[in-house]
Amino acid sequence: MPLSWNEIKSRAVTFTKEWKDEVSEDAEAKSFWDDFFLIFDIRRRRIATFEHHVKQLNNKDGFIDLFWPATLIVEHKSKGKSLDKAHGQVLDYFSGISDKQLPQYILVSDFAHFRLYDLDSNDVHEFPIEKLVDNIGLFGFIAGYQKRTYKEQDPVNIKAAELMGKLHDKLKAIGYTGHFLELYLVRLLFCLFADDTNIFEKGIFLDYIDLRTDEDGSDLAGHIAELF
Repeated sequence: MPLSWNEIKSRAVTFTKEWKDEVSEDAEAKSFWDDFFLIFDIRRRRIATFEHHVKQLNNKDGFIDLFWPATLIVEHKSKGKSLDKAHGQVLDYFSGISDKQLPQYILVSDFAHFRLYDLDSNDVHEFPIEKLVDNIGLFGFIAGYQKRTYKEQDPVNIKAAELMGKLHDKLKAIGYTGHFLELYLVRLLFCLFADDTNIFEKGIFLDYIDLRTDEDGSDLAGHIAELF
């Protein structure tokens, strides 16, 4: 089960304090990335390798700083070096990677800055290490949190209203009635609304239900009751 976001954020703060003044790629890059993965309670060596060998188009040998097949490539530079150049190096590696192992994300860093490319959405996010905790949600895929895409919706979502109506009827059929039933549905509707409008952290209620309750729903009522 993934760590909670509160724990991940706490670890991100600790990581930033330890690494914000580092400068030397050769001396500390590997330790830097091992510690980065530990923010999410993931042992880097279980999923990713350092200095992964690939053959480039010019038949030269290339070595990816950190490679997580089908998920992530990291290229690391010493502090102050060009992140554009680092990104260019990563693109040169692609010819030596099978289609099955091509990553969704490219992450380049010089200790002081991070730049994350999402190749599925074409989004690029760049920030200094001091802002890591504010941007840690971008790396939810490392911890196992599913990335969700939120689109503009109609003011009244007919399908959602129908589902709430069906839930009302199901609960009533098993004995929930009157004020207690209406209160339950109002609280549930508020959580869904808050999840989608940034009253809560975006998507956190849905992630809680998805990741912290049993797949068969056997403990769902207890978890929701605890939240309420």
